[in-house]
Amino acid sequence: MIIYGVAFLAFCTLVGIWVGELLGKLIGVPANVGGVGIAMLLLIGLGSYLYKSGWLKGKTEQGVEFWSAIYIPIVVAMAAQQNVYGALKGGPMAILAGTLAVVIAFALVPVLTRMGNKQQTPIAPAKTAG
Repeated sequence: MIIYGVAFLAFCTLVGIWVGELLGKLIGVPANVGGVGIAMLLLIGLGSYLYKSGWLKGKTEQGVEFWSAIYIPIVVAMAAQQNVYGALKGGPMAILAGTLAVVIAFALVPVLTRMGNKQQTPIAPAKTAG
């Protein structure tokens, strides 16, 4: 059922927020540290595991896929907005660090593409003497 997708998303969100709050307390920051990101990783990782082990079937899988597709872009957009606002408040060093991170990420795209597109060369059988 599609409702399982909502339940799965809620579970991942609650666990992520709880872990983020716990991390914040452990390092002495009075805030949630990465809770939404942890929830996204849980959603992707646990969803993949459940799919491979056969727990997600039919409508349940469609519900999880739908909420995964909706959840991740919204969270990325929210995080991007906060990062831009923080960078503008933080001054030129924050803007430079953010710009440099984006430039490096764009520069690594061709490298990662080449790594992912490498064709495996077949192993030729060894010649026997005789």
